[in-house]
Amino acid sequence: MTPPPPDAPWSAALVARILDDARTHGVRVLGLSGLQGTGKSTLAAQVVAAADACGLRAAVLSLDDLYLDPDARARLARAVHPLLATRGPPGTHEVALGVAVMEAARAGIPVRLPRFDKLGDRRLPERDWPMVDGLDLLLFEGWCVGTPPEPAAQLVEPINALEREDDAAGTWRRWCNAALARDYPALWSGMDRLLFLQPPGFDVVFDWRLQQEQALQAAAPGRRGMDAAGIARFVQHFERVSRQALRTLPGRADVVVTLDAQRRVLPD
Repeated sequence: MTPPPPDAPWSAALVARILDDARTHGVRVLGLSGLQGTGKSTLAAQVVAAADACGLRAAVLSLDDLYLDPDARARLARAVHPLLATRGPPGTHEVALGVAVMEAARAGIPVRLPRFDKLGDRRLPERDWPMVDGLDLLLFEGWCVGTPPEPAAQLVEPINALEREDDAAGTWRRWCNAALARDYPALWSGMDRLLFLQPPGFDVVFDWRLQQEQALQAAAPGRRGMDAAGIARFVQHFERVSRQALRTLPGRADVVVTLDAQRRVLPD
């Protein structure tokens, strides 16, 4: 059975459960973590809409909107490792920008929310970022939100063909893991509560991410995106940290929503 598209709506019951949980715990910044293609963005948008209906001011910040632009990643690729030209893994985000947005949201002061154009592979100009003021709730969503670094011993052996062929010495994966340990705790600590959308395993990510790419291209006909072969290589950049998320986040998240391969929510 083919899973529903990544923009298929989540149930009203789940959305209400998430919003009620946030309100019960006095959450100002709610982390929403889930592997690629899980449907995080759609869920976050639905929670914002439900919050608005209750008279709450809510908005979304995505980890993806903190991507470094291609020129910055190219500098990293030259200085550290060629794989850092690809956006997404730890070390390819402007973490300080995310921290600043969270701090402003928590203080209830006006702030612009960064936005990244994935098909154009570039962050939009700041003048095009939406301005929010006096937020009651900020949802911070992303594929590795809340994930801790791996122990050094786990980095020795490559986990897939990409690591075996393009990172045989382990330079890239060690650098990304070091960034995850050094920089990202400042983002994670800005969350009051963390929800994890737990898939059945990493093997579903290719199909889900391919659907996500197709949806992006359908929304912007004529713009270049990745084909299936490109997606297959692309998701290998995320496999190591994704598997670390699967190992650790069920025990670290405040709320775990378990999904099957069709993105259906399983009973607790």
